[in-house]
Amino acid sequence: VSVLCKDLHLPAAALEVPSSPRHEFPADWSIKTRVLFMSSQPFTWTEHLKAQEEAQGFAQHCRATETNLPQSIQEPKLSTELRCAFQQSLVYWLHPSLPWLQMFPRIGADRKLVGKASPWSQDEGLQQVLMSEWSVSFTSLYNLLRAKLCPYFYVCSYQFTVLFRAAGLAGSDVITAVISPTTRGLREAMRSEGIEFSLPLVEESRTRKQKNSDVSLETEDANSLNTNNSTEDGEEPAPSDDDDEASFSWLEEMGVQDKVKKPDAISIKLRKEKHEVNVDHKPESLALVKGTNTFTLLNFLINCKSLVAVAGPQAGLPPTLLSPVAFRGGTMQTLKARSINAKARVQLAYKDISSLEIVGPVMPHTLHSLTMLLKSAQRGAFSAVLYTHEPTAVFNTNPDNASPALNKESIHRDLPACGLHPKTLDQLSQCPTLGKYSIRFLEMKDCAYTWKS
Repeated sequence: VSVLCKDLHLPAAALEVPSSPRHEFPADWSIKTRVLFMSSQPFTWTEHLKAQEEAQGFAQHCRATETNLPQSIQEPKLSTELRCAFQQSLVYWLHPSLPWLQMFPRIGADRKLVGKASPWSQDEGLQQVLMSEWSVSFTSLYNLLRAKLCPYFYVCSYQFTVLFRAAGLAGSDVITAVISPTTRGLREAMRSEGIEFSLPLVEESRTRKQKNSDVSLETEDANSLNTNNSTEDGEEPAPSDDDDEASFSWLEEMGVQDKVKKPDAISIKLRKEKHEVNVDHKPESLALVKGTNTFTLLNFLINCKSLVAVAGPQAGLPPTLLSPVAFRGGTMQTLKARSINAKARVQLAYKDISSLEIVGPVMPHTLHSLTMLLKSAQRGAFSAVLYTHEPTAVFNTNPDNASPALNKESIHRDLPACGLHPKTLDQLSQCPTLGKYSIRFLEMKDCAYTWKS
C-alpha cells in the first residue's frame, strides 16, 4: 500500500493504518475539501448519470428517502438504485450562492478571490441587503436545528468557523456550538454579551498536568502553582497585583524603593494578557457553547461587526452557511465527482486501479453516505485519502466529557426527521473520539474499516 500511495502522490499520513479492523469508523466532524477513493473494482457506475437518475437523486434528497442497498452489487453500472443514491449523496445546501466565487473554504481564501468581481465591497446599501438575507438564512437554519429537522450546519467566516449541532449528536443531550479558531478579543466580546463557554482542550490539558504533578513527589512546589492556575492555556499561573506588590515590599524595608523602577499597571496587565493570548489561533482556542447559550451566540454573530471583512477580497461578503438540508435562502449544490483509471506500482509489478475523486465541501454525513454506497458497489474493499480543511479538524473534540450516559430514547425521538440515513445518524450520535485530529486515510477490507488520523 505504501508504494501505491507514493506513486499516487498521497500524503505521508496515509502510510500507516491501525491493526484492529472495525465495522464502523468514528464520526469525523471536520470538513473535507477533497476525498480520493481507490479500488481494484471500477467506478464506472458513477459516470454519465441519465437525466432520470439525476432527477430521481435530487428528489430522494429533498424527501430524505432512505436507500438500503444489498451488501454486494454484482453489476453496479446497471443498478439504477445505486446511481440515484450516488446523486442523492452529493447534494448539499449553501448560502450565499455567487456562481463566480468559490464560497468554501473562506479561511485563507483571499488569494483565490483576488480580482473577482465584488460589487458590494464599496456599496454599503448592497452590503446591508446581503447581511439582511444572510441573517434570515442563519436564523432559519438555527430554527430547523432546534426542531431537530436539521442535524447540524457550519458558519464559515474569513477568520473562524462555527459548527452548530442538534441535541443528541456528538454525545450531547443539548444543542452545541463549537468555534475555532478564536482570539482573546472574540472571547472577551462573547463574555461581554453574556455567552457562557468553555475551552475543552485547555481544560483537558490543565487536568492532565494536574494529575501528572499530583503523582510526582519531586515537583511539589510546581504542583502548588498548577493547583492555583486560572489561565486559559494552563501552562503557568498568571501574575497577580498582590504578587507584584509583595515582591517589592522588601525594597521598602530597606528604604530604596524609589531607586528601583516598579512595573506600572499597564506592564502588569500585559503580563496577565500574555497567558490568555497564548492559545489564540491554535486548536486549543476551540470554544464550546451549549444549550440556550447557542441562541445568544446566534444573535451575537448576527450583530458582530468583525464577522465580515472590511478590507481585502472578502470585504462585505457574509460568511458561508453549509447545511445537509434545505433552509430559507439556501441554494442546492452538488459536489464534483470524477472517476479515473490508472496503473499503480505495487512491489515490482503494475496493477490496474480505479479512483473516484470528490471535490468538497464534503461534510460528515456525505463521507458516511459515500462509504455505504462504496461498500456495496466495490465489494467491500476500497481505500480513501481525505484532505481536511485544517481549521475544522479540532471539531472532533468531545464536547461533553463529563456528561452522564444519554437517555437515547428521549434524545433521539425526533432526530430521524433530520434528513439523515439512520446508520449515518447513529454514527454522528456517538461521542467524538478523534480529539483535535481528523481521519486522513480510510481503508475497508472484507467490509471492515481501518483508518489513520
